[in-house]
Amino acid sequence: MIGLITGQVQYLMAPTACVMTASGVGYDIELPLPSFCQLHVDQQASIWTHFHVREDAQLLFGFIDRKERDVFRQLIKINGVGAKMALAMLSAMSAAELKMHVEQDSETALMRIPGIGKKTAQRLLIELKDKLKNIEVDDSSLEFSSQSVAVSHEGSIVAEVEGALISLGYKEKEAQQAIKAAKSNGHVFADTQGLLKATLQQLSGF
Repeated sequence: MIGLITGQVQYLMAPTACVMTASGVGYDIELPLPSFCQLHVDQQASIWTHFHVREDAQLLFGFIDRKERDVFRQLIKINGVGAKMALAMLSAMSAAELKMHVEQDSETALMRIPGIGKKTAQRLLIELKDKLKNIEVDDSSLEFSSQSVAVSHEGSIVAEVEGALISLGYKEKEAQQAIKAAKSNGHVFADTQGLLKATLQQLSGF
């Protein structure tokens, strides 16, 4: 019904949703973390959407990359994988990473996604083999993943995450404390997306 929205980002909401206006209409859109991280308030953007209808709700899910939406649509065809779990999967890893792990039968990688246990991971590997093989995703980032930690600038990553949290309505001190907590175990984050995800988990109490 609604496949693509081009308009202005009016508001960013925790954990990963936005309000976008187009032709005088405001749309509530839920996004996976990689897409959410690319949005900024007052930005003009185009978002590929999937309109999801349930008995108790009508939801709109959005993706910056059309191929990512294609993967999402394949995920929700699997029995037991709802839209929320599919969104969580594409927040935990990119579409390219998911396809790579499926091709490599990496059960362990899928089990790192919240809500996915051993049996579910095994079933996903089997069912996704055919569903993803004909979907072409941008895997160029995978070639540089091992180098990203060395070349990333920690200060700019922290600044970007702090700015994103403030735009979501968190106070500056609250954002800084959450970032500090996310980094407290000595983990080095390769990109803004990784640190933002960990910080939002801190703020939500997980």
